[in-house]
Amino acid sequence: MQPFSIGDDDDNDKLTSLAVVLPLAVVGFVIAAGCWTIFAVAGAHLRNALGVGSLEFGLLLATPMAAGAFLAVPAGIAAQKVGARRVMIACLLGLAVSMALLLVVETWAGYLLVAAGLGLAGGFYSAGLQFVTSHASSRHMGLVLGIFGAGVTGAGFNYYLVPLIVQAFSWKGVPLAYLVVLLLVTALLVLLTDDSDSRGDPDVETSARQLLRRLENLRMWRLYLYFGVVAGSFFSLALWLPDFMASRFLLTMESGARLALWFVIPGALAQVLGGGLSDRYGAGRVVVRSLVACLVALFVLSYPPMTLSVHGIDSVIALELSLPLFLEGLFIVLLGIALGSAMGGLQRMVIEENREAAAFAAGMLLFSACLVAFLLPVLFGAMIHWVGVGTAMFMILFILLTGSLFLFARDYRREERRALLHKGV
Repeated sequence: MQPFSIGDDDDNDKLTSLAVVLPLAVVGFVIAAGCWTIFAVAGAHLRNALGVGSLEFGLLLATPMAAGAFLAVPAGIAAQKVGARRVMIACLLGLAVSMALLLVVETWAGYLLVAAGLGLAGGFYSAGLQFVTSHASSRHMGLVLGIFGAGVTGAGFNYYLVPLIVQAFSWKGVPLAYLVVLLLVTALLVLLTDDSDSRGDPDVETSARQLLRRLENLRMWRLYLYFGVVAGSFFSLALWLPDFMASRFLLTMESGARLALWFVIPGALAQVLGGGLSDRYGAGRVVVRSLVACLVALFVLSYPPMTLSVHGIDSVIALELSLPLFLEGLFIVLLGIALGSAMGGLQRMVIEENREAAAFAAGMLLFSACLVAFLLPVLFGAMIHWVGVGTAMFMILFILLTGSLFLFARDYRREERRALLHKGV
């Protein structure tokens, strides 16, 4: 018979509380992510209604991402100070106010103000990650973080749900639907949870100065950068793929958006796979193998349609070489799953090393991801314009992820050797 263990009893208590906390946090993040990217899907309707140019429209799309990046770290610090649950509720209420404003604003400046408010979704991510981490045991940390991170599927659901709501009602029906759901999730969070265990370890100092001193660790900066490149690649492709698929295969924008779902949804859910495998085999191994799979998919996707001329005896034979829609979609799904798995592994690695300051670390992760996601679409457009090849975005990502794989593998091997040399010390 196994002796009674206080640690096992604590794990059972955490599993019980996690059964309530995790579903609420995930649903909240799904809705927050949907609000965060609402303009990317409904933007065509707004562009026609407001009559704005490409520059104003691009700024409207980029503002929620930029605001999320700059709100993530302050929200993480606030979660460490006053409790993650309170910050989560405040972010949901702020998003509800933004949805209410969408019902009445009619000018571009008003929509831009709302777009800044949508950046509160980034604050919810930082606080929510701290909240679920405080209820999770170390041996299930990767799986729990992966499940929470999979809430980014809310951005993918927008591709399908928003056009349906607009078609059935009008554009105003979209913020109204989100407003109702936001208030419902907020009420459930208030009624079914409390502030206990939402601030992590009470013995750990949580002043802003103490948290910012963690940035002196250069290894953590590299991990933030790796996550930023991987997650930023995922987010930027999620925004870019609908137009790419529509123009590549001569489809409608609605059809292109539905095809992009096969990248977003599997990729978001693959964070669960990456986190679970990291718990079992180690995050470093999962990240390396996932990045290798990314490079394989990107290598194939980088090749544009081409014509091969074969000079025969009497004539020139032209061979058209291009991926059919089925194979293109297959490699895009593979790319999404590989990126999601890498995100799950990197997220577990960072949070496990900063568990007592999980919200702050989550804010830095999101800041890095949003910054890269903000810059990459600009680089995509410039490169496609310069090179004149529609698949140039895959070439850019191939170069970025190759460098990330090389540097991460070098750091991972160095840490392995250090652990072996100092084993038992």
